Amino acid sequence: MFQEAASPRQPEVVLRAVDITKTYGATQALKGVNFEVKRGKVTVLFGENGAGKSTLMKILAGVESPTGGHLELDGERIELRSPNQAVDHGISIIHQELNLCPNMSVRDNIFIGRERTRAFGTVDYRGERKIVRGLMERLEEKIDPNTLVADLRLGQQQIVEIARALAMDARILIMDEPTSALSASEVEVLFKVIKDLTGNGVAIVYISHHLEEAIAISDHAVVFRDGELVATEDAANIDLPWVVGKMVGRAAEYDFRGEERDYGDVALSIEHLKVVDAAGEGRLAVNDVSLTVRHGEIVCLYGLMGAGRTELVEALAGRGAIASGSVKLGGGDISGIDISGTSIIERIKLGIGLVPEDRQRDGLVQSMSVGQNLSLSSLLELTKRFLISRGRESSRIRDGISEVRVKTPGPGAAITSLSGGNQQKVVIGKMLLTDPKVLLLDEPTRGIDVGAKGEIFSLLFREAKKGLAVLYVTSEIGEAITASHRIVVMSKGRVVREFDPYTASREEIMAASGESEVGIHPIGTPSE
Repeated sequence: MFQEAASPRQPEVVLRAVDITKTYGATQALKGVNFEVKRGKVTVLFGENGAGKSTLMKILAGVESPTGGHLELDGERIELRSPNQAVDHGISIIHQELNLCPNMSVRDNIFIGRERTRAFGTVDYRGERKIVRGLMERLEEKIDPNTLVADLRLGQQQIVEIARALAMDARILIMDEPTSALSASEVEVLFKVIKDLTGNGVAIVYISHHLEEAIAISDHAVVFRDGELVATEDAANIDLPWVVGKMVGRAAEYDFRGEERDYGDVALSIEHLKVVDAAGEGRLAVNDVSLTVRHGEIVCLYGLMGAGRTELVEALAGRGAIASGSVKLGGGDISGIDISGTSIIERIKLGIGLVPEDRQRDGLVQSMSVGQNLSLSSLLELTKRFLISRGRESSRIRDGISEVRVKTPGPGAAITSLSGGNQQKVVIGKMLLTDPKVLLLDEPTRGIDVGAKGEIFSLLFREAKKGLAVLYVTSEIGEAITASHRIVVMSKGRVVREFDPYTASREEIMAASGESEVGIHPIGTPSE
């Protein structure tokens, strides 16, 4: 059949995946996928964890080789055997999990493996620093090129990962969860950069579990499910229900506001707590915060990056030093147990545990199995006369896998073989095996798809019904409203408002946090 020539204004396909398959043993991760990337456009990939999105992106970036099918660049067939070959063809990727060297400087991370040299092969450090400063200025971040990556907070490390990709001057830039650790203002800056890049003809492939954010930035949407590309559509024709329906084959919007509220006594009492910011000269990250959480209650801490949320939960768990104030397990009166001066191990024994923000660095041991990670925090309970009871450990691991519903071939499977959602279940399960009275979670659903989010919150609500007190941090407004009994908003180190998720609006919560000017009420006035 005769086909008309493409209009000159029609976006040009620069990269095409043709009939791509990928198998890992008996698992078929990709099933004959055909996919196009267009010049100067943002193509957004939607799909649950394990749907095949990241696998395809690794193939496009030369990290993995396909089992079948091939790639075409500018209409010509190519074979990418390594990431360096992909970079040579103008293809760069920002990985979901940070791929930085913490013991090296920002400059060294950005130019590692492709250093700029002068005559006689010496490294042009001055030129590299100038480029890094320009990149940081473009990303509106005040990060010195000589700073060690280990000294940066997670969001700043994500900025460095993005800067490294920008430094490669790619024609095709793949972004796999680039905003998972960024604040709202940092996301806004990144979107400006994306628009600038597409305006100069760069093709963007974008993956994000922040569905509304991804819809807002997209020109074209592609949905994956179970290793297959199941839907494509122009961004002008899609909305959130369309995306969720295509992703999971059903309406998967979770909402726990209808759950019965049956709280017990006070489980955690915080009074006039102050925590010094480790990165600031005498500045308080947490400034005079008072808060209680009851047994059976799920309290959400919401606020912008830098509001003091992470510093608060880390101080409660013993990771951060408390400058003044008190933290008690139980009531705020003399019946409570003051844990302010206790160690992390002592706090775990007393019944308080933390699920950290960065599960890869702080929550899991990458070289250990699923079972070994699960039992790690409760080994002391399984030890007698310096020997671990392997029988009791195996029993606890099996119970833990069943309780938190980890999808794994078995306890001996490598933790790295699991999806992000199942890895997070392992981190949560590890703390639940310590039999906590209070569970603290910092961004528990970062980088996790909508289906896995629902499973994790179902788990937390099940445990709350048994009496567990839960305090969790989130920067997702929808999550705060639909998955908590009470919302506490922090801004600039202080608690500024409390809301009932039954009656609170997004606008009120965002205004309290400083994200918008709509619906601002006097500080300390509860929502009606």
